[in-house]
Amino acid sequence: MPSSATPSPPNLSRRSLIALGLGAGVTAAAIPWSSGPSNSAAAASLTPVTLALDWTPNTNHTGIFVAQQLGYFREEGIELKIVPYGSTAPETLISTYKSDFGISYQDGTTEAYAAGGDIVSVYAILQKTDVAIAVRADSGITTPAQLDGKTYAGYGSPLEAPMLEYVIKAAGGSGVFKNVTLNTDAYQALYAGQADFAMPEPSWEVIQATEVGKPLRTFSFSDYGFPNIYSAIISSSQRFLSENSALAKRFLSAVTRGYIYAVQRPTDAANLLIKANESALSGSRTLVLQSALLEAAQYYTNTDGQVGIQSSQNWKALTDFMFQNGILTNAAGKAISASPAISSLYTNSYLPTAVSVA
Repeated sequence: MPSSATPSPPNLSRRSLIALGLGAGVTAAAIPWSSGPSNSAAAASLTPVTLALDWTPNTNHTGIFVAQQLGYFREEGIELKIVPYGSTAPETLISTYKSDFGISYQDGTTEAYAAGGDIVSVYAILQKTDVAIAVRADSGITTPAQLDGKTYAGYGSPLEAPMLEYVIKAAGGSGVFKNVTLNTDAYQALYAGQADFAMPEPSWEVIQATEVGKPLRTFSFSDYGFPNIYSAIISSSQRFLSENSALAKRFLSAVTRGYIYAVQRPTDAANLLIKANESALSGSRTLVLQSALLEAAQYYTNTDGQVGIQSSQNWKALTDFMFQNGILTNAAGKAISASPAISSLYTNSYLPTAVSVA
């Protein structure tokens, strides 16, 4: 979820923006490496841990910056190094051992693993799908079935078309539509007449659209039976985890405390996020606060009021869908012959015992 001046891709398809060059202005030089308040003597006794961001700082990252600003990482003996978003995807940085952890998303980590990457999800930041089908609020479209024959503004992810076809058919349509590549914010494309529907993030761009007087009507994928997606996760490599098991647990202990704080005190958490990223977020304070409240209420926790936890059911449902639709390919770009073992894609083993918000 980038700032209001930058196209905002759904988490499942932000890779295409790199290919299009739309994120070229956000480089490793744009945001300094960060470890929060420190002094040289104390820092010398801390173990450095790197975390690669998937985009400019946003409310998906709130718990991380909360933990940084409130000293949770330091209490765990960690000096957190935040690697700014750049031209190399976090999944690549993780798999090539250039970053210990990285912000990813369920389908992105699954695709990277299928292609031979050493990558595994260790923490679910968002517990449900943070992307929806959207049309102009004044479009007269009241069901996805009416999207037959319409034009979709997408990002080029191989998952987009099968997802949309699934929902349109579930709503009673044929699932046939036109597809164009998005080169602007979703709501701008819709209000400019470039397309009839898009897939923005309810926790960011849908809020933003209302703020600028271009409201959207949205349709949730889950309402039409599509598998839930962990739209933001933290991933690592099996090599790092096996060699640094205790450190990984300490890292996720701090992260967990940060997201529990973000659930319990969303406004304070949003202000800490902004404080840590003034240049990127100070001009979007209202948007950040609204997003933080929405994510705290609907996204950070599962139905049991827990943060971070992942389920095999969620991983299996989406992985099977991706495999059946030929989305998962090997390093050579050929469709894989068998669906990946779910146990290889995620683990809860490094989470602390206390993950409930109470």
